[in-house]
Amino acid sequence: MTTTGKATGKASSTASAAAAPPGPEALRTLQRRTSAVLVVSQILGGLGVPIGIALAPVLATEVSGTEALSGLAPTASVAGTALLSIPLAALMTSRGRRPGLVLAYLIGALGAGLVVLAAVMENFPLLLLGMAGFGAASSANLQARFAAADLAEPDRRARAISTVVWATTIGAVLGPNIAAPAGRGFAGTSIPVTAGPFVWAAGIFLVTGLVVAVLLRPDPLLTARALAPQESQSAQSRSLRAGIEAVAASSRARLALVTVAVSHTVMVSIMVMTPVDLGHHGADLELVGLVISGHIAGMYAFSPVMGWLSDRIGRLAVIGLAAGLLCFAALLAGTAGPSHAQTAAGLFVLGLGWSAGLVSGSALLTDSVPQPARAAVQGLSDLTMNTAAGIGGAAAGLIVSQASYGWLNAIGACLLLPMAALALLATRRPAESAESAESAESAESAESAAKG
Repeated sequence: MTTTGKATGKASSTASAAAAPPGPEALRTLQRRTSAVLVVSQILGGLGVPIGIALAPVLATEVSGTEALSGLAPTASVAGTALLSIPLAALMTSRGRRPGLVLAYLIGALGAGLVVLAAVMENFPLLLLGMAGFGAASSANLQARFAAADLAEPDRRARAISTVVWATTIGAVLGPNIAAPAGRGFAGTSIPVTAGPFVWAAGIFLVTGLVVAVLLRPDPLLTARALAPQESQSAQSRSLRAGIEAVAASSRARLALVTVAVSHTVMVSIMVMTPVDLGHHGADLELVGLVISGHIAGMYAFSPVMGWLSDRIGRLAVIGLAAGLLCFAALLAGTAGPSHAQTAAGLFVLGLGWSAGLVSGSALLTDSVPQPARAAVQGLSDLTMNTAAGIGGAAAGLIVSQASYGWLNAIGACLLLPMAALALLATRRPAESAESAESAESAESAESAAKG
């Protein structure tokens, strides 16, 4: 054997050892460790991402000089999240969760730096480019929920997802309230007060990427793949095309995709214009931060409840709950007028509805497709939800400038009709889908046990 042959053989042996599936007890330990690392990364990432949510519309108005363009900055962030979903999913499919998450946080840090530069230069196109890069951090936070589900048992999948979603609460509630003092720290410099918090966000994203790079080992997706049947390990079974075909073949996967996309679109469209509406009624930056903090608490703090309900009473029931909560939120926020308390209540309920839709939809999506295609399907889901939300966010600014914030909420409520209709159809024909999902999960569990 040549030197090259020996090296290749050694590398092959090492790869095989690394890919060897762990036993049941080792698998449970790895799942707990993976969850702990993801919880830490979500707390850190949650400190940075909400800064963009709270300040992007205000900063866009300042830089562009017109309120009509205020919705484009958060929309650029959502668009960046969407555009990166497929490349990140492709990277995770070939290399695992860790490289994809690390790259996303690094791009987010670069985007935050460009936002600061754009504010200093008063360059609106550069601001949009920076916000698109900033959206990569949101993509990492979203993909982390699927990383939590990689090694979870089927009947605890929603709770595994919700635990990671919940972890964002700590950073997300603090983030918008840190914005004002972080901005004042740059008073007297060339950096505008509204851009100062993005400096903070860039540093946070760099630290988060480092945490994931060092601690998320072994990779949960690669470990889950090692537990899958050997015949499903071909590259074709993990391609984007295979993901699309998996969704097309399952009515419940289609419902899950619509649920996540519609819930996210309604939430983003209403949320991005709330700071502008609050400003119309005399709210200052601190009050805007408090309202957004309450909204984010609704999004994340009660996600374990949504996960428990999804595992106990079923994904479809929680999807129905999501539709009801989102409609009620639109009613509250859309009729609030100068009542800041009612606006805050509406935004809090909006967050609850989003949480119910995201957790139940993500769990149903993972349940409904084969393991090899899951990473591709999950990337497709994030692409769909963020593309839809990007369109909604862009339209939101125009709707508010041409009509009103109330009309925006009414239109958001109407978007829930397709989701409710599909959920109703799914409850009327559960047998085939349920049997198919149950048989897939039984095969997966049996295979894991055999390998263990």
